[in-house]
Amino acid sequence: MSPTDSLMAPTLVRRLACMLYESTLVFGIAVGAGLLFSIPAGMRSGMDERRPLFLAFIVVVLGIYFVWCWVRGQTLAMKTWGIRVVDRHGRPLGQLRALFRYACCWLWVLPPLAVVAPMKMSAGGMFGALLGWIALLALASNFHPQRQFWHDELAGTRLIPAPTAGK
Repeated sequence: MSPTDSLMAPTLVRRLACMLYESTLVFGIAVGAGLLFSIPAGMRSGMDERRPLFLAFIVVVLGIYFVWCWVRGQTLAMKTWGIRVVDRHGRPLGQLRALFRYACCWLWVLPPLAVVAPMKMSAGGMFGALLGWIALLALASNFHPQRQFWHDELAGTRLIPAPTAGK
């Protein structure tokens, strides 16, 4: 087996299932972080004038979560689905590479939102655009030589199979 083969991504279905589970966990983290910010700040609405600070706080908290987990090799969802993140040489990530990967991961969300935001679409339309973009990016991984997501290519990282907790 060549070194390239050992850095082949798990199946697309497995990676997408992991992302779905991760989104559930991230929702919980975001709610908790939102409470930590909004209760002491006395925010009564998501449209409060402190909304930009609120959103920045959520982004920072999620960044801390992901960087901390990726430096250790896995998030809880990745552990459950038997996936590890490594650099392009198969080594554990350092903090800067994990932080850069976090920034690159925003390619899954920001482009469709930036395109549809000026259109004043409904929430359903925005959700549809987001799902379409995610499907496009997921399918584009089939064109990568190791079936990696393109944000991993940009970040110099790879998702690889890892033994699950039960194995």
